[in-house]
Amino acid sequence: MLLYPPVVMKILCVSDQIDPLVYSSSIKERFGDADLVLSAGDLPMDYLEFIVSTLNKPLLFVFGNHNLKEYSYYMEQTFESNWVMTDEKRHTSGATHVGSKVHREEGLIIAGLGGSMQYNRGTNQYTEYQMRWEIFRLIPRLILHRVFHGRFLDILLTHAAPRGIHDKPDPCHLGFKCFLWFMRVFKPKYLIHGHIHLYDLSTVRTTKYRNTLVLNAYSHYIIDTEASI
Repeated sequence: MLLYPPVVMKILCVSDQIDPLVYSSSIKERFGDADLVLSAGDLPMDYLEFIVSTLNKPLLFVFGNHNLKEYSYYMEQTFESNWVMTDEKRHTSGATHVGSKVHREEGLIIAGLGGSMQYNRGTNQYTEYQMRWEIFRLIPRLILHRVFHGRFLDILLTHAAPRGIHDKPDPCHLGFKCFLWFMRVFKPKYLIHGHIHLYDLSTVRTTKYRNTLVLNAYSHYIIDTEASI
C-alpha cells in the first residue's frame, strides 16, 4: 500500500531494551535526522523523556507488559473519544500515548495497540477476545481517516507480535491472531512491534505479510523510506 505524496521519512523505532547507542551523549549525532520516534513498549518513561528532550522530535508510544508504573496516568482514553479526530494531549514526558488510539503525526496515520497476551492476569494483558475489542474501538476513526485521507492508516504500533510472525510458543510471547485480520482488512504499510527479544543477530527481524511489513523494533531500528503523507 502506497502513501501519498512521496517524501523521505526517517523513523527511529525503539522497544524493550535501553540501547546504549540511543541513551548516550551522541544520540543527536546518530539519530538527529530522525523525523519521528516510535516506541513499541517495555521501556521506562525516563528513557522516552530523554529521547524526546534530546532529539526534540515527536515520540509516540504504547505500553508493553512491563515498566507500567505510569500506565494508569495515561489510561484516560474513552470509547467516545475515538469517534472524533482530535489530537491526543501530551503528558509531562513529552511523548504521546497511542495505545487503543488513532493519531496523526508528521502526516502519518498511526494506530496503537499495547499490551501482551494474557499469561498471569497482570496489567495490560489481553485475551484474544479482549484484543479484538480494542481493535473494534479503533474502527470509527480508521473509517474517518479512510474518508478524509484516502487510507485507513499507515502504521500499526503494537507491543505484541502477530500470531505466527516473530512470536514465541509460550503464553507470554504468543502473538495475536486478530493482528493478522487487521493487516488483511486495513492494510497498514508497517506493523511495528516489540516484546520479542533478539539475542541472535541471525534472527528474522522483518517479515512481509500481504501488504504490510512486520518489523521487530527490539532495542532500536531505523526505518528510512519514501513514505507518503
